[in-house]
Amino acid sequence: MLDTSGHPTHLPTAPGVGYKPQHFQDILENPAPVTWLEVHAENYMGDGGRPLAQLRHLSERFPISVHGVGLSIGGEGRLDPDHLARLKHLCGWLLPASFSEHLAWSTHDSHFMNDLLPLPYTATTLARVTDHIDEVQEALGRRMLLENPSSYLAFVESTLSETDFLTEIARRTGCGLLLDVNNVFISATNLAVDPRAYIDAFPLAHVGEIHLGGHDEDEDDHGAPLLIDSHGREVADPVWALLDYTLQRSGPRPVLIEWDADVPDWPVLADEARRAARALERVAA
Repeated sequence: MLDTSGHPTHLPTAPGVGYKPQHFQDILENPAPVTWLEVHAENYMGDGGRPLAQLRHLSERFPISVHGVGLSIGGEGRLDPDHLARLKHLCGWLLPASFSEHLAWSTHDSHFMNDLLPLPYTATTLARVTDHIDEVQEALGRRMLLENPSSYLAFVESTLSETDFLTEIARRTGCGLLLDVNNVFISATNLAVDPRAYIDAFPLAHVGEIHLGGHDEDEDDHGAPLLIDSHGREVADPVWALLDYTLQRSGPRPVLIEWDADVPDWPVLADEARRAARALERVAA
């Protein structure tokens, strides 16, 4: 579906990748099987230069998903109005097919922490996140997607499960959800829960995009497995299996490969996208 300016309003139900400038020429010459691209909003909030010129060029050929990492949706203070204004300007000229952010916080008072930190799932947190999402959607004039986090601990004060928390946010705000299957696997391993049970409880009808990425393996102080969301390697086989399980229940969705650290050459990333394409073909069949 296209808007009145000819820009797509939805991502295709096909593989996408997180765009990296070193892949610009490869994508133009041989993008298959990739049909859409995702960029981090904060990398394109400047006023000009080669990055914006390249993004404008790509947006003429590919649907673009804008993925924010700096709004601090779960922060206790108000959203940064300057950051929100820059984001509005970006979405205003780029007209992306999708915009998403994280269920996390990264600010305290005037300090910004370069991390996506977890939240307790309480009525107070729910009201705050809901208000922030309402503000973002009103400012941008568009529906946003909210991504489930990767968790390394659980809060004793939480009164809601993560899936119930996300379900209620979607109900109150009308936002969609971004289901990061790698994050589900990481959280389930770190917190010793069943990842398939999490998928079973997830409000899949609200999912507008699925993410996959690589993770690193470690151990905690007691020798138990500890997974780190690194986005620095190929997607692990158990995560691919969890994607298959998810797609069997959700039906086909746009699937993104994230690879943000130790970025490989384009053929390696394209091979990961081909594997996602095969997963989508299986569920369609």
